Amino acid sequence: MTGQRRTALVTGGGSGIGRAIALRLAEDGFATAVLDLDTEAAERVAAEARQKGHASLAVGGVDVSDRARVDEAVRQVRDALGPVLVLVNNAGVSATEGFLRITDTSWNRIMAVNLNGPFYFCQAVVPGMKKAGWGRIVNISSSSAQSGQPYMTHYVASKAGLIGLTKSLALELGPAGITVNTIPPGFVDTPMLRASEERGFLGGSVDHHAELTPVRRAGRPEDIAAACAFLVSEEAGYVTGQVIGVNGGRNT
Repeated sequence: MTGQRRTALVTGGGSGIGRAIALRLAEDGFATAVLDLDTEAAERVAAEARQKGHASLAVGGVDVSDRARVDEAVRQVRDALGPVLVLVNNAGVSATEGFLRITDTSWNRIMAVNLNGPFYFCQAVVPGMKKAGWGRIVNISSSSAQSGQPYMTHYVASKAGLIGLTKSLALELGPAGITVNTIPPGFVDTPMLRASEERGFLGGSVDHHAELTPVRRAGRPEDIAAACAFLVSEEAGYVTGQVIGVNGGRNT
């Protein structure tokens, strides 16, 4: 497949880390599919990539917890851009609740988006990767899955499950030429982080916590995108099943 344009699909690509990843992969020569629940956000990012001369498709209204919608979205991308050979499972939701206040509804929603969604997308694209003899899957997990986080038991459990999914898939898919890795971001300045700051869930301001980070700043979405760009590259073919922390030294 070397020398041919490959298609990359990024879930939750309409903002934050997903947006940065989609734009970085577009710059690196991938045809990009920007998937998001927010149709307008997906359209904005895809339009941004196209304005720079890159092939990019927006697929909005995608609830990653809906297998039928996932399969439909992957078919739409395949018909427009070709088989998906790079998958970045970035879409996710979070919640902050005391453990005893977590309801079945809340638990199930977190798991459905953060863990079932990546499972559905992997099953949808892996056949095409196997046929091509080449594929890259990057799952965006969370540093909280490595350290734990109070009042976020359901979120942390879902992201820890994503790390386990990554490791098992890497072992199974490696012989087919497919690598599977996970990036657990830590303290990245995104709309989600700022919302937590506004609600008082950080135990201090973003600037305060940035000063406690070894590199003395908050992460940027582009930091995650840079790591992702390497993991989906040809050069990263011997890297699989790995947890590549991008957290400024907060977790080592």
